[in-house]
Amino acid sequence: MIHVFDGAMGTMLHQAGLEPGQCPELWNIEQPENVIAIHRQYVEAGATIIETNTFGANRIKLTHYGLESKVAALNAAGVTAARQAAGTHAKVAGSIGPTGKFIAPLGELTFDTAYDVFYEQIHALDQAGVDYILIETIIDIQEMRAALLAAKAATNKPVICQLSFDADGRTVTGTDPRTAAITLEAMGASIIGANCSLGPAQLLPVIETLAQSCSLPISVQPNAGMPELINGQTVFPMQADEMAAWIPKLAAAGATFIGGCCGTTPAHIKAIRQTVDKLPSPPERRLQHVTALTSRTRAIYLGPQFAPVIIGERINPTGRKTLANDLKEGNFVTVKKDALAQIKAGAGILDVNMGVPGVDQIALMKQAVEELSVLVDVPLAIDTTDPAALEAGLKAYPGRALINSITAETERLESFLPLAKKYGAAVLCLPLSDSGVPTTAVERIKVAQQIIDIALSHGLNRHDLLLDALVMTVATDGRAAAETLLTLKLYREQLGCPAVMGLSNVSFGLPRRDLMNAAFCAMALASGLDAPILNPFDPLMQDIWSAATALGGHDNQAIAYSKKYVDMPAQTAAVSNAAPDILTQIRQTVVNGETTGVVPLIRQALAEHHTPLTITEQALTAAMNEVGQAFGQGRCFLPQVLLSAETMRTAFMTIKEVLPSHTTQSLGTVLLATVKGDIHDLGKNIVAALMENNGFTVIDLGKDVAPETIVAAAKEHQAQLVGLCALMTTTLPQVDITISALKAAGYTGKSIVGGAVLTESYARQAGADAYAANGVAAVNIAKKLLGC
Repeated sequence: MIHVFDGAMGTMLHQAGLEPGQCPELWNIEQPENVIAIHRQYVEAGATIIETNTFGANRIKLTHYGLESKVAALNAAGVTAARQAAGTHAKVAGSIGPTGKFIAPLGELTFDTAYDVFYEQIHALDQAGVDYILIETIIDIQEMRAALLAAKAATNKPVICQLSFDADGRTVTGTDPRTAAITLEAMGASIIGANCSLGPAQLLPVIETLAQSCSLPISVQPNAGMPELINGQTVFPMQADEMAAWIPKLAAAGATFIGGCCGTTPAHIKAIRQTVDKLPSPPERRLQHVTALTSRTRAIYLGPQFAPVIIGERINPTGRKTLANDLKEGNFVTVKKDALAQIKAGAGILDVNMGVPGVDQIALMKQAVEELSVLVDVPLAIDTTDPAALEAGLKAYPGRALINSITAETERLESFLPLAKKYGAAVLCLPLSDSGVPTTAVERIKVAQQIIDIALSHGLNRHDLLLDALVMTVATDGRAAAETLLTLKLYREQLGCPAVMGLSNVSFGLPRRDLMNAAFCAMALASGLDAPILNPFDPLMQDIWSAATALGGHDNQAIAYSKKYVDMPAQTAAVSNAAPDILTQIRQTVVNGETTGVVPLIRQALAEHHTPLTITEQALTAAMNEVGQAFGQGRCFLPQVLLSAETMRTAFMTIKEVLPSHTTQSLGTVLLATVKGDIHDLGKNIVAALMENNGFTVIDLGKDVAPETIVAAAKEHQAQLVGLCALMTTTLPQVDITISALKAAGYTGKSIVGGAVLTESYARQAGADAYAANGVAAVNIAKKLLGC
């Protein structure tokens, strides 16, 4: 069965008389008859699910109108209006939109605050009697995680999770549909989908990927195309019959909940309903679940049908005094360097252990996970025996992490398994029991099965579990390695879970441990090991890994192996004889986003008599150009860009600190504002941060700014560039109104516009000098317009 959502609410409210800048949700109380009438039009058009007029009815958004104390009342009134219109003909979905702020470390909003804000709204909707919770138009997976956790705590109603994707098929913060589907299904979402931002043609591949990556029902609510400016009016070009023509394709891709977003009207929903009624019942989707981990931007699969994955073990202070001391001082430079170096050496997952005696492990784990999740794109394994530290890490992690680890001991099972279920984590299982370490493979299988049974009883699935084969030293037990290898074979044959284990114990107390470890790794891979925990810096291990991967059929025609070793002597000599100079080090540090690491390098460069101009041009600007190019090519994403920009700002501040008389020349004054009636400023804030960190003087007027205020400020600050942002379709006309006002006032500077619903053609028709699709593009365009 295909369920039909309703269409746009904001457009219909403005047609009914809502003025730009007014709170749409306030009409639930002040003019409920108009809200009911809009809902009723959608029900009459054939919608089987209608959304409450509560998209922005959270505490943070309502603060803009001074209505933050009316969260419960506005949401309850929204449900009452929707229920009255729906009657027995349609279900009611409680609409929950984003807070408009990024969660730390990308922004200042804490995860706990976001959770509380969502919980408050969802609880009100649940108490008022909605049938579904609909979390929609979310652009950051971490915000979706906070909202989903709040929903699971506040209600037993089905939870629909809809993200907004850009034209590149990713959210603003870089999450692709596959990664989102894996992460959200593991956390307990009921339905997963996409809405807003794009039309049906652009969302079709997103829906296909979502359906291929999870077993949940799929929803889609596209815009009616992209907006155009015609005779001073914002128009969505896709007519009802044209949108309806896409419905069979979206249904064939896997969508069973279909509706409309910006620009769609009751006429669109009626056409969709008529098309849906002619479609055959959708076939049942069958998905063979496999074990997967995710970061914010990437998914990693584990199992016999996939290439083995290295779990890097270096982020662990045990036996590393320098790292332990750094962590005690709150210094994460070594952690970040080890993370980047391990990935470069081949690690596909990073183990993170913050077990430093005498230090708050909870705070350390939270900070480590936050900083690493922005820095790297590989999944993390959170390695701790402390349940509180584990939850801190899982909460901070914007993906599906691996828990390292649980045993058959009752206390560990009872404290760790609920956290795995709550946060959607996979679990590494050690076949250890209260009786100790099983010495034989058969005994280990029995203990592993006990853990699996208990995990399943806690609501986890078999594909949520990884099994450790346990490695003991051959120096004290000659059968240790053989029993471990047999355990790996039995895991694959009898239990069907991916196998993981550390390698180094096997050689403890023996000479040439590197040789023993490498040989054992090759044997273990052949026996069924899917993810070894090892030191990826070991040269012999790297050689064995490359060869074993090719021999195991995971390196087609040994291409990667051949590339690794062609002209190897020449490469080795070049590396050993050419240490990077200080400017190259600074450039790479900015590219990597090592905010604290750049400070001593800047000081060293200045001590070596490099001028601020040389440092800026050859290191800092060159680094940001490299980051911008990587962003444009889809090789890095907004979190990494923001981190690099912050590192660049730190570098500039360090130069000023060392040379107080030095003043960095501004690239120009940029005035930024979100247009009148629009209370969304997340995109503008990103642009402001990137502009400022790239050397512009930024005057930020905030959100909901009237044209006359923008004109006056442009004159007062002698701005060379005015940047305007609009994220709501109903406020798009304010873009051309403001540009016309600037020109009428004699403003001679340049103008640049952007926002989720803006297009280049719209910007051109509005009279803007340029359109920026994102913050990185805005910086590059600003430099070009101002001749920087």
